[in-house]
Amino acid sequence: MIGTIIKGIGGFYYIKTSTDVIECKARGKFRHNELTPLVGDKVEIEVNNNKGVIEKIYERSSELIRPNVANVTQAYVVFSIKHPDLNFDLLNKFLVMCERKNLKIMIGINKSDLANEEEIKEVEEFFRQSGYKYIFIQAKSGIGLEELIDNLKDNVTVLCGPSGAGKSTLINKFVGMNHMETGEVSDKIRRGKHTTRHSELIEVEHGFIVDTPGFSSLDIKGIPKEELQYCFPEFNRVQETCKFTSCIHNKEPHCAIKAAVEEGIISKQRYESYIAMLSEIMNARQQYT
Repeated sequence: MIGTIIKGIGGFYYIKTSTDVIECKARGKFRHNELTPLVGDKVEIEVNNNKGVIEKIYERSSELIRPNVANVTQAYVVFSIKHPDLNFDLLNKFLVMCERKNLKIMIGINKSDLANEEEIKEVEEFFRQSGYKYIFIQAKSGIGLEELIDNLKDNVTVLCGPSGAGKSTLINKFVGMNHMETGEVSDKIRRGKHTTRHSELIEVEHGFIVDTPGFSSLDIKGIPKEELQYCFPEFNRVQETCKFTSCIHNKEPHCAIKAAVEEGIISKQRYESYIAMLSEIMNARQQYT
């Protein structure tokens, strides 16, 4: 019998098949091969007396570490424009990590009703230059969610973004019930409290959503410095015209990316985030050499 792991707790895995959800344990051979079943894994199981054993884990198309989920196809990057205020550098890090995993990306800018006209225009200009698809939403009232819901079909979708941005509220709206406890945002530090304790796949709209805790920092140090540029899709349009094929768009002369920034074709903010991440990667390498 073939199915998908939708939840794992305390060594038990819950496998959704075409007809049922079956509690399973994993064979010891996986532990000996240093292979741990992950939520999202497509598996083959053997069932006796309504109890199952995982016999085979199929090859993964993708694997996320935080959270530990396999075979994710799409990311909804959720940020609030206010409370907490939108942090563009942090947003860029989330986008880089999603690009690195080759995920389809849609961006939901939540709490748009709390922003003034100038703040809305700043967001619009940022995305105009970066080219990402974004939607202003109000998760609590459900405004602007139609397109996000339509795109859940046939995808395994992870909601990522900082704590307090509204991911739990969005999942509740998608599922149509209070699936997760929504943590109140601390008035003192304006950051959400972690309320989710494990990763789980929730079936909705003929797809799955990853119910995952929010987090506020991302480690990009493992990305080779030469490959970071490919995590910025807008660079692809002009980087081939750089004078040097090995250009990483930092201090090299005749760099097409730097020229595009000067001309306003590429967002200065995005480029500065790229340089900051590049420096972080290069400094980390120097510490280990």
